[in-house]
Amino acid sequence: MKLLFIGDVVGNAGCQFVQNNLHRLKKEYEIDITVINGENSAQGNGITKYSSQQLFNAGADVITTGNHCFKRREALAIYENESIIRPANYPEGCIGRGVCRLDYGRVQVAIINLSGTTYLDPLDNPFTCIENILEDIDTPNIFVDFHAEATAEKKAMGHFLTGKVTAVMGTHTHVQTSDEIILGGHTGYITDAGMTGPELSILGIEIEPALNRFRFRFPSRFAEAQSECFLNGVVVTFNEKNGKCTKIERIIIR
Repeated sequence: MKLLFIGDVVGNAGCQFVQNNLHRLKKEYEIDITVINGENSAQGNGITKYSSQQLFNAGADVITTGNHCFKRREALAIYENESIIRPANYPEGCIGRGVCRLDYGRVQVAIINLSGTTYLDPLDNPFTCIENILEDIDTPNIFVDFHAEATAEKKAMGHFLTGKVTAVMGTHTHVQTSDEIILGGHTGYITDAGMTGPELSILGIEIEPALNRFRFRFPSRFAEAQSECFLNGVVVTFNEKNGKCTKIERIIIR
């Protein structure tokens, strides 16, 4: 089977680009499952009912998020949808869920969302959290979106989960890395899948206000860039009988 994972979708332009290209992409790569990180899919970041519906209409099966998962007041309603998940290492009792289970009859697949804690919110330990989650999952086909800032933390999670999950795919930094690999002959890994949205930008944002924030250290109002979009992600081919990744391929669509 093949799973397509699309990195952080940014704003309305990113959502529209997914809508315009996903059907062709799924057909070209013969995709069975599509997972999209939508935590920046709303205008101004975060996720809304409208932006999530855009991604589902485009063909997403599951939407993952990250540190902006509760940016919008709509969060209470958004996470009633079991196909939209937030990092599993939010404290117990938090709204939403961190795991989505897909049942295709003869094949079951689990999608897990985690957040790193280095340079991000001090959530529960993601390593301890995923250990506990894996005890309750009865399928070998397990995919992890690890939304983290630090490259070292992402690398550590990849090695920690080697042989335990099908793939670990990093998000959050919006820049696609070229380190895709199959760890231990089992687990597909990439440090960051990249972003989907305006390419000529600073992480999807207009260049000048983002640049001025770094240059002058004063608050700047960010806006979505107006340049042409691109789509970043990975295609993971896996053996659904044992959960082993047999191929991980980076994709960039312009």
